Amino acid sequence: MRSTLKIFSLLFFLCFSFAFIKKDKPEHIAIKTKLDYFAVDNIGNIYTIKDEELVKYLPTGKYFVRYSNLKLGNISTVDATNPLKVLLYYRDFQQIVFLDDQLTQNSESISLEALGYEQTDQVCAGVNNSFWIYSKQNNELIRFNESSKKVASTGNLKQVLRTDLSPNFMLEYNGYLFLNCPETGIYVFDIFGAFSKIISIKNLKQFQVNENIIYYKKDSTLCSYDYKIFEEACKSVPSSAKSTDLKFRKDKIYCGFKDSLVVNGM
Repeated sequence: MRSTLKIFSLLFFLCFSFAFIKKDKPEHIAIKTKLDYFAVDNIGNIYTIKDEELVKYLPTGKYFVRYSNLKLGNISTVDATNPLKVLLYYRDFQQIVFLDDQLTQNSESISLEALGYEQTDQVCAGVNNSFWIYSKQNNELIRFNESSKKVASTGNLKQVLRTDLSPNFMLEYNGYLFLNCPETGIYVFDIFGAFSKIISIKNLKQFQVNENIIYYKKDSTLCSYDYKIFEEACKSVPSSAKSTDLKFRKDKIYCGFKDSLVVNGM
């Protein structure tokens, strides 16, 4: 009887241990799809973009819904900072489209030409359903509210900063606008358009911001830079050597390739 009890206890322990190990095993998700780039919102939904098509996947990697608008051409920018109001920018037509969490367009697209801005190079979402644009014709950052009314601007940044800017990416986070210029660094402004500082990280295509940390891809590594203590740390991600983009969210690393997107737990 004692022998049987010992064997039962041992089997129970082994099964429990196996289940615990399996549960703690890093998550791995592979999505087979062609993409030019991708975005991840703050609850883990994934958005892949290929030409004029946007596809949304749930955090589990399961396909959810797709959106496309052939009249506006290819999607230049996707800002999924707010999963309930995803911003799409069509640079060729100078049009902004907002989608809800079902990727449904519930309002008219916004024509930047109609607002008087014909050379808008960059667009991103802002707090309280606002949005920012970078106007090449005036070298200016401008913030609009949800009614497309101008509420803040920087003025001509060429004059303010006494330098030429060629931004390729921008985002708003926690009351600040981060404007990336690969040759000089990341310029930071408050939501009223006042210049705050420059972060001297160069040659970036994109980045993410969380608290006082900036995350970005450098070759086959994922790097973080604490701009308060000026400290950089990089983690090797071997599978990302041929990736087109690399992102980090909480405990997951997202690697985008031309024909797939891979998510790995850390």
